[in-house]
Amino acid sequence: MEGAARFKFINYFMYTIENDILRVMINPVGAELTSLVNKTNGLEYLWSGDPAYWAKKSPVLFPVVGTLKNNTYNFNNKNYELGRHGFAREKLFTVMGEEPTALTFELSNDETTVRLFPFQFSLSINYTIRESSLDVTYRVHNKGNKNMYFSIGAHPAFKLPIDNGLVYEDYFLLFNQIENAGNWPIDANGLIESGSRPLLRHTDRLPLSKSLFYKDALVFKDLVSDEVQVKSEKSTAGLNFTFKGFPYFGIWSAKDAGFICLEPWCGIADSTDTNQQLTDKEGIIGLAAGEAFTRTWSVTPW
Repeated sequence: MEGAARFKFINYFMYTIENDILRVMINPVGAELTSLVNKTNGLEYLWSGDPAYWAKKSPVLFPVVGTLKNNTYNFNNKNYELGRHGFAREKLFTVMGEEPTALTFELSNDETTVRLFPFQFSLSINYTIRESSLDVTYRVHNKGNKNMYFSIGAHPAFKLPIDNGLVYEDYFLLFNQIENAGNWPIDANGLIESGSRPLLRHTDRLPLSKSLFYKDALVFKDLVSDEVQVKSEKSTAGLNFTFKGFPYFGIWSAKDAGFICLEPWCGIADSTDTNQQLTDKEGIIGLAAGEAFTRTWSVTPW
């Protein structure tokens, strides 16, 4: 039933911003990016949302990233239940600002969120087209009178192959720094295991294949790059993705699906040895009363 309601919103409330180069569409349910078209080549760069594989396109992860152990955390000696990736992706946001090339959406705490997340907050998401790039800015404001603890992350899914006539394995990721980074495996319960496994060894390139994601996402804690490109040597079409200030990074696709998710995170799923205390959670952000936290990621499709 939740899925049916969600698609009613998509059909009824879609918003569009554009300039001479890009056309962008956003759904106020979840403030979710749903289309990214480069008008100069006519290509759509975002995943279609085919429910046979994965019905979402670019959910916002808030107030947690990933899975909590037993979908539960403890704060001030009280247990709270909160599902994977939190609740923002299913909530209807309010449009707070609208221009031809920019949109701002906002979500605030209400009687339903406080049962899951006992803080007063506002989460605003701004989409701005800047020449050939789309900037996506998250701003979390602590509206309460005590410290607030949260995580936030992005989960955009880009169509792969981008160009007709190519296949998934024609593409690779090109990082802007030489990487020596291990992958932190995810166990069957969605938790981060206690050690990493070698993956990127003195290289700036990761060849893509569908089998790369058969055991869930690739999770990185120590990338030195803050920019990555999706490229193919068989096509001029690709994209550049920038994620400054995000300490964690995930790469994922559903099994045999035609997309690649590039996921910058401020926060991470629980580890297998977590004590489930929110204030002790790895990657958790503590925000003082009245303060705001801001992060931006950007994509440039060419």
